[in-house]
Amino acid sequence: MELSLLIPYPSPSPRLLFSPLKPSPLLRLHPRRNPPLVLRRRCCSRRISLLRCSAAAPSVATSAAADDAKPSAFGARKELSPLQAVVDALSPPARLASSAVLAAAAIAAGYGLGLRLGGTRAAAIGGAAVLGAAGGAVVYALNASVPEVAAANLHNLVASYDDPAALNREDVESILKKYGVKKEDEAFRAELCDLYSRFVSSVLPPGAEDLKGNEVETIIKFKAALGIDDPDAANVHMEIGRRIFRERLETGDREADMEQRKAFQKLIYVSNLVFGEASTFLLPWKRLFRVTDSQVDIAIRENAKRLYAFKLQSVGRNIDAKQLIDLRKAQLLYRLSDEIAAEMFREHTRKLIEENISTALEILKSRTKALRGSKVVIEELEKVLVLNELLISLSKHAEAAQFAPGVGPISLLGGEYDGDRKIGDLKLLYRAYAGEAFPNGRLDEKKLVALNHLRNIFGLGKREAEAIMLDITSTLYRKRLAKSFNTELAEAPSKAAFLQNLCEELHFDPENASKIHEEIYRQKLQQFVADGELSKEDVESLMSYQVRLCIPQQTVDAAHAEICSRLFEKVVKDAIASGVEGYDAEVRASVRKAAQGLRLKKEDAMAIASKAVRRVFLNYVQRARGAGNRIETAKELKKMIAFNTLVVTELISDIKGESTTLPTEPVSSEPEQIVEEKEEDEWESLQTLRKTRPSKELEAKLGKPGQTEITLKDDLPFRERADLYESYLLFCITGEVTVVPFGAQITTKKDNAEYLLLNQLGGILGLTNKEVVDIHIKFAEQAFTKRAEVILADGQLSKARIEQLAEVQKQVGLPGEYAQKVIKNITTTKMAAAIETAVNRGRIGIQQVRELKEANVDLDSMISVTLRENIFRKTVEEIFSSGTGVFDEHEVYEKIPADLSIDAEKAKGIVQELAKTRLENSLVQAVALLRQRNRDGVVASLNDMLACDTAVPSEPLSWSSPQELDDLYCSYLKSIPKPEKLSRLQYLLGISDEKASMLQDAAAQGALPMGNEEEEEEFAF
Repeated sequence: MELSLLIPYPSPSPRLLFSPLKPSPLLRLHPRRNPPLVLRRRCCSRRISLLRCSAAAPSVATSAAADDAKPSAFGARKELSPLQAVVDALSPPARLASSAVLAAAAIAAGYGLGLRLGGTRAAAIGGAAVLGAAGGAVVYALNASVPEVAAANLHNLVASYDDPAALNREDVESILKKYGVKKEDEAFRAELCDLYSRFVSSVLPPGAEDLKGNEVETIIKFKAALGIDDPDAANVHMEIGRRIFRERLETGDREADMEQRKAFQKLIYVSNLVFGEASTFLLPWKRLFRVTDSQVDIAIRENAKRLYAFKLQSVGRNIDAKQLIDLRKAQLLYRLSDEIAAEMFREHTRKLIEENISTALEILKSRTKALRGSKVVIEELEKVLVLNELLISLSKHAEAAQFAPGVGPISLLGGEYDGDRKIGDLKLLYRAYAGEAFPNGRLDEKKLVALNHLRNIFGLGKREAEAIMLDITSTLYRKRLAKSFNTELAEAPSKAAFLQNLCEELHFDPENASKIHEEIYRQKLQQFVADGELSKEDVESLMSYQVRLCIPQQTVDAAHAEICSRLFEKVVKDAIASGVEGYDAEVRASVRKAAQGLRLKKEDAMAIASKAVRRVFLNYVQRARGAGNRIETAKELKKMIAFNTLVVTELISDIKGESTTLPTEPVSSEPEQIVEEKEEDEWESLQTLRKTRPSKELEAKLGKPGQTEITLKDDLPFRERADLYESYLLFCITGEVTVVPFGAQITTKKDNAEYLLLNQLGGILGLTNKEVVDIHIKFAEQAFTKRAEVILADGQLSKARIEQLAEVQKQVGLPGEYAQKVIKNITTTKMAAAIETAVNRGRIGIQQVRELKEANVDLDSMISVTLRENIFRKTVEEIFSSGTGVFDEHEVYEKIPADLSIDAEKAKGIVQELAKTRLENSLVQAVALLRQRNRDGVVASLNDMLACDTAVPSEPLSWSSPQELDDLYCSYLKSIPKPEKLSRLQYLLGISDEKASMLQDAAAQGALPMGNEEEEEEFAF
C-alpha cells in the first residue's frame, strides 16, 4: 500500500482558491487526454480530504437561518460569499451578459482613464489594457465560482432532507441545469464524492453492530440519485476503507481493534454488493490493504450469514410458501451460498423444536409431574411433529425450486441434543410418546407413522427404537395375557389363534411373544421347584401353562433341563464335597430325592454328575502331577481311586435308584470282548497284567468294584492318561523305596494288592483293555530290551545266547512275537553298523550287496543312499578299468541301480560323468604304457577307452604325435580284436582308411612297420 494514500493532504488557503492570478488545481483542465483511473482516484481522494477540511473550517459569512438549521449527517448548510451570492442570483444568460458588460466597461474605463491621464492614444490603449485585464480577471473569477456555487447548493439541498434517501435524480439535474455546469467539474465532483462518503459512513453500522439488511439497497438508491460515477463511488469506498484501516493501526485497545476489523469486513461486504461484478476491478482490496481473496470471501460470508440469520428470525412455526420465496430472494441478495443457507435454515428449525423438547423434558423429569404434565409433554412433541410434517409437505411443493434451501425433515443432529449424553433424554421422550400410542390397549396406526417420524427427528437407531417399543409392547402384552389367562384364553377354542390376534392388535412380534411365554413358564417352574421337588399338582399346573401358552415340548424340556439341572447340580456338588467319610445315609437320601423329585431324565442326571465328578478327578490328577516324587504321586492316585469307589460308585447307584448290594456287571463293548479273547495268552504270560485280575475270593472280600461309567477319557489326552497309569504301574513293581546313606535304596513296602488298584485306575482313566495291555507289554519290552542288549553286545546269535534270551523272556513274561521283534532290532542295528563300516572301507561291492539281499537283509535301512551311490560309483569305475572293453548297458543302467535301490536317472548321470573323464585318461595311460613297451597294458587301456566310448560316444581324439597313434593302432591290431572294436578304435584315433588298410596288410604279411627301424626293440620312440 502506498504511504501517500494514508497521509491527509493539507487544506489549501481560500485566498489561493479564488486567486485571479493562479487558478485552483481543481479547475485545471486536460484537453488532450483523460487521466488514468488510478490518478483520477487519487485526485478524487485528495479532493475529498480537501473538502472535508474546508467543511470543518468556519465559514466567512453565516446567517440566522443557518444557526437554526437541523444538524444532519451532511453537516451544516454552506453559506455563499458575496461574489458567490451574486453568481447565485444571476441566471446563465444574465451571467454571460453581465460578464460582457463588465469586460467592456473595464476596457472603456481604462481607455478613458489612460487618455485623461496620459493625454495620448498609447496611454489610453495601455489604460484600456490594464483595466480590461482586471475586468477579465473579475469575470474569470465570477465564472470560475459557478461550479462551487452549484456544489454548495447541492450540499444544502441534500442536507435539507430529513431522509437523504428521498433525494431523486431530477433534483440534482435541476441544479446542474440551473447553473449550467457539468458533473465532470472538479468542484462539483468533489462535492458529489463528499456527500456520498458522508452518506455511506452514516448508513454503515458503527463498530461491532450488525448490518440491518437494507444498507445495500439504500446506498445504491442514493448513489443513483446523486448520479456519481462508479469509479468515483468506488474510490469513496476505498477512502472509507483507508480511514478504518488507519484507525485500526492507531488504536491500542484489543476490543477497538476487533470493532474496526468488523467494520472493515462490513465495508467490504456492502461495497461488493453495491458494485456487483464490477467490484473485482473497481475495488482493489488486495492491492491496497494486503488482504487475500479468502479474507474477502470470509468477510462476505460472515456478513451474509448475519443478515440471513436476522431474516430467519421472522420465520416461525407457521411458515408458508411466500416466506420461503422471500427467504430465497434475500439469500440471493446477500450472496449467500446454498449450502450455508440450507444449514442455517435447518439450524433455525432445529432450535424451534429444541425449545419444545426442552420444555417437554423439564416437565417429564419434574418430580411433581401430574396427569396434566404428561399431556403437556405429548402436546410439545405434537408441535414438533406438526412442524416436521409442514416442512416435509413444503419440500414436495410445486414451487419448491423457488424456496430457500434446507426445507425438509427436521433432525436434531448437530444441535444441543446431538450426543451420547442427551440420547438418554430423547429415549425418555420417545418412550413417553410411544406409551400414549396404545389408547385402548391397541396400537393406533396414525401414531405408528408419527413414531417413525419422531425416531428420525431424534436420530435414534432402528434397534434403539425397536427396543423401546419392545419394552412397552411386552409390558402391555403381559398385562393383556394376565387379564385373559383364566378367562378368555382358557375358554378360547384355539389358543394359538387367540394369541395371534393379541399380537396383531399390539403389533407385537410372535417370536418375542414366544420368549415371554417361555419366561413365564420358567418363572412358574422355579417357584414350584423351590422346595426341591415337583408334586403332582405342580406338574398339572405346568401342563396348563404349556397348553394355554402354546409352548413347544422341546422348550419345556430345555427349561426343565436347565432349572432342575441347576438344582440337581447343587445337590451333587454338596454330596461330593462331603468326601469319603461324609457320604452317609442322609446325603444319599438327598441325592435320591433330587434325582427322582426333580423328574430329570437319567441321561441328564448322569451328565450333571459326570461333570462334577470329573472336575474332582482332574483336581486329584493335578495334585499327582505336582507331587515331588513317584511315591507321592502314587498316594494321590490312591486317594482318587478310594474316592471313586466309596463316593462316585454310591452316587451313581443313588441317581439310578439301584441297590448297592447287587454287583454291577462291568460295562464292556463287543469289540473289547473280542480283544480279550484274542489276547488271553498275553493275560497269562504278563505277570503284571495277570496280577490286576482279582480272584473270585478277593472280589467277594472287596465287595462292589468301582464304577467305570464316569472316566477322564475325554478330558485328558491318551499320552497323559498313559503316563499316569505307567507311573502307578512302576510303583506297583518297585514298591515304596527308602534312600539310605551313601545313595543306596531299600524297598520297605511292596504289596501285590496294589495291582488291583491299578486296574481300577485304568477304569477311571478310561483306558481300554487293549490300551492297558499295550502299556504292560511296553514295560515288559523295555525290561527285555535292556537284558538283550547286554547279551547281544556284538550282534552275533548263538545257541547259548538264544537259551539265555528265552530265559529272560520267561522272567519278564513278554510274548514271543514281541521278544523276536526286539532280538531282530538289536541284531539288525548291530549288523547295520558293521555293514556301514565295511562299505566305508571298500570291503563290500555289488556282489556282496546281492548276496546280502538273497539272505533277506534289509539293506535300504542299513545303508544310506549316499553310501549306496558310492558303491555304484566304485562298481562303474571297476567296469571302466577292467581292461575288457565290455560295457553292458542293461547291467549298468538297470540291474545295478535296482539292486542298490537308487534312482536310475541319477545313476545314468554318474556313468556319463565317469565315462567322459575316464576316456581321455585312458588314451594318456595307453600312450604312457606304449612308451614303456607294455603291450598288454596298452591293449587293456585301449579296451577301457572303448568301454567309455560305448557309454558316452566320443569325437575323434587328438594327440601331438600321430606316429604314436599309429603305434597304438598296430599294438591293438596284434591282439586280434573284434572287427567292430578295431573299426571304432580307428575312428577314435583319427586314422584314415588307407593307412589302416596298409597297416592291416602289413600285419597279414607279418611285416608291421616300426616307428624307428634302427632300433631292434619291438616299439619305436
